Amino acid sequence: MLIVWLVLAATLSRCIRASTTISIPITTQDIIAGDVFFEILSPSNLEYTYRLRPAKDFGAAFSQRLEGVALVLTDPPGACQKIVNARDINGAVALIDRGECSFLTKTLQAEAAGALGAIITEYDTNSAEFEHYIEMIHDKSNRDANIPAGFLLGKNGVIIRSTLQRLKRVHALINIPVNLTFTPPSKINHPPWLGW
Repeated sequence: MLIVWLVLAATLSRCIRASTTISIPITTQDIIAGDVFFEILSPSNLEYTYRLRPAKDFGAAFSQRLEGVALVLTDPPGACQKIVNARDINGAVALIDRGECSFLTKTLQAEAAGALGAIITEYDTNSAEFEHYIEMIHDKSNRDANIPAGFLLGKNGVIIRSTLQRLKRVHALINIPVNLTFTPPSKINHPPWLGW
């Protein structure tokens, strides 16, 4: 019995070693996996392609292409109360900080201010979720949003927010969604501060 087990272990070990040397190219479809991408057109130091994780079970899909639309920081940043800068948000995509209330509440506040979509991001660099995508789920209330919402990686959100504030810009210009289906992963213009 011991000999059978040793032969089985040796064979399995060889199979595992052999399978780890097989090189299977990663495709853009492997990377996308249901996520949505947008690109910043300006300011120039943010001109990259960014990845979003769409809300899991609320809001609309990112099916309508928006070109040259403003991405505006909300005031207050968490959008748990009425958005003060609704004039800037109206007809734009809202960039909202995570925390204090549900993702759905934030999206509904953006929608009430006239936003075409909501992008929510982690702003707390000490959060365990700062470098992870969050599954945004419904808060189980009797409400639903009519605009799309997605979660942006915290590092991207912080850099976008701080760059716009440093440049004293009210907004960035974006295209959303961006179709990367036939773009090889090596050709995606991702931010240099991230590795894919």
